[in-house]
Amino acid sequence: MDQEYQRAVTRICVQTALLLLQHGAESAVVVQMAQRLGLALGLESVECALTANAVLLTTLSKQHCITTVRKNVDKGINMQIVTDVQRIVIAVERRVYDLSMAQTKLDKLKPLKYNRYLVILMIGLSCASFAHLSGGDMAICALTFIASAVAMFVRQEFSKRHYNPLIVFAITSFVASLIAGISLKYNFGNDPHIALASSVLLLVPGFPLINSLADILKGYVNMGLGRWTIATVLTFGACLGIVFALNLLNIVSWVG
Repeated sequence: MDQEYQRAVTRICVQTALLLLQHGAESAVVVQMAQRLGLALGLESVECALTANAVLLTTLSKQHCITTVRKNVDKGINMQIVTDVQRIVIAVERRVYDLSMAQTKLDKLKPLKYNRYLVILMIGLSCASFAHLSGGDMAICALTFIASAVAMFVRQEFSKRHYNPLIVFAITSFVASLIAGISLKYNFGNDPHIALASSVLLLVPGFPLINSLADILKGYVNMGLGRWTIATVLTFGACLGIVFALNLLNIVSWVG
């Protein structure tokens, strides 16, 4: 294996790791996919180290090492990209794709994005369903649907303009709590507290929290703590929005 080929394999390995990390894969999957791809393409060894904002990868072939670093920029959770990258790696292992074909496939990957209004509708329905499961009547479910749908629209608008996620979460929870808080302010529905609690469920950072725990349990403590910290900060932002909305509505307590 010549050095030019090794450099090409190193680039595709770090690109694979970066794509997986950017779109929400757990750290063990990121490292394993990069290593499996490198070994399938003829390298002797692939070592990968992850941080919250970078990927460090070293390849070894015929006593020659190449080390490269790539900056990581979060692009949001997208399991379609993660799945497609894994399929490409498996295809290389089975000798279906060679280096050039795998590189072409990776370069052509684009995140699947659902229609924004469909997302708003489904978010509204899911939060309304939680309200129904919690014992809310039709009035509470309807108000929860409106509050969460409007909040999701606001979240999309601010995210599209690349605002800081903490600000996005705070404003989104503020809007949802402000609308749902009407039920508590004017005693609307059978249990107004349900609408207020259910309307902000779209902001629960469940995936980052699950990934952080998985990373810690599998030995990637630095990544796990990093992801847990981000999820905690986002949760804090959501809490700020709720507090501001309750203060604006002059609601002292929302506990039923």
